[in-house]
Order: sequence, then C-alpha cells, then structure tokens
Amino acid sequence: MASGNPLFNEKAYQQAISRTEGLMTLQGTINKTFFLLLLCAVSGILSYHHYQSVAPFTGIISIITFVIAMMIIFKKTTAPMLTPIYAIGEGLVLGLVSAAYNAQYQGIVGQAIAITLLVFFVMLFIYKTKIIRVTNGFLIGLSAAMGAILLFYIISAIMMLFGAANYFTSTSALSIGVNVLICGVAAFNFLVDFHFIDELTSRLAVPKYMEWYAGFSLILTLVWLYLEILRLLGRSNSRN
Repeated sequence: MASGNPLFNEKAYQQAISRTEGLMTLQGTINKTFFLLLLCAVSGILSYHHYQSVAPFTGIISIITFVIAMMIIFKKTTAPMLTPIYAIGEGLVLGLVSAAYNAQYQGIVGQAIAITLLVFFVMLFIYKTKIIRVTNGFLIGLSAAMGAILLFYIISAIMMLFGAANYFTSTSALSIGVNVLICGVAAFNFLVDFHFIDELTSRLAVPKYMEWYAGFSLILTLVWLYLEILRLLGRSNSRN
C-alpha cells in the first residue's frame, strides 16, 4: 500500500511491530497531532511577536529542527521524546516566515492559518464520511504527483540559486496556478495519510509510540500546506 506522504510507508510501520501494551490507533494519532499542532502554534506566536529577538537565530534553529526531523525519521523510537521538540522548532521558524509575510501584506497570516485548519478538518470529515474513497488508483496518482512536485521544487531551487525566474519568487498567473495545484495535492494527501494509518492499525499490532511518528508526519503536511497557502495569498495580494 503506497502513500502520497513519503514518511508513511508500510515497511516503516512493520519494522516497529513488537509486543507492547497499547497499540497505535487513528484517534490516538489525531490526538497527538493536535497536541503537536498546539506546541507549534504557541512557539510560532512567540516567534511572530518577538521577531527581532528570534530572527538572528534563524539559521541555527532551522538546522537543529532539520537534524531532529532526521533523527525521528531514522530512529522512530525517539518520536515520543523528539517530536514535541521538533514541533516547537518548526513553530519558531514558521513564526519568522509569517512575520515576514505579514510585514508585506497585513492580515495574510490569519487568513492562511484559518484556511489551513479549515482544509484539515474538511479532509478529516471527508475521510470519516467516505465522501471520497481512497482507492489504489488514487494512491498511485497522488504518489506520482508528490514525486513531480518534489522534482519541481528542486529545479526551482536550482534556478533561484542562479538568479533565474523560478516558482518561489514568481508572481505570474502561471505560478499562481501551479500554487493552487500544489495546495490541492497537499490537501488530498491528508486523505491518504488518514487511510493509511486506519488500514495499518486495523491489520497490524503497531506500538503506541508510532502515533507520535505519524503525528510528526501529519504536522509536516500541515506545515507544507500552510506555507503554500501563505505563498498563494502573498502572490494574489501582490497582483492587486
């Protein structure tokens, strides 16, 4: 079974199977995701309102957060201890990014947060009510889209290094269209993630600590969607 989110793969969860008290559940994963989201939001708010004090440490915060993420990915048993730290670090970085956007476009941050949370809850509702069913074709298509987006990001980053026009700096109608498409892929990725966790926990005895790992993975998708929505709103405002 494939997932659009590269962090959700069956092999990763099968390797974590053991005889433990308490098993991973979809609801437990959602609860931990909300907790991590709260930590991310609190640290983000602090960073946002104390931009000048935190900004000088942007580089080191980003590096530490990235290292922690790699540790979680490659040693999943550390997830209960490290994912809260990761969420705090991610929040600090997002607060700085949000402050920079808000300095250019007043009110844009609140709009981006509201839209991101709305999309998350809508996708959770759609999944639970099975309005859209996650089929094998859906999984394959979304995985292909994720791979294409990753390649697109890499090419755009290389172009930016050489000063060429690229997705990250462009405000053209085409870049806005691509932006909307990426937001859509990120949103549908929630359906795949929920489905994958639900299917996996119904067939395998996965230890409880993997809820933290899954929550970490869902937070990554939330952050990705938020940044793309923030970018989309910024582009739209710049063309008005």
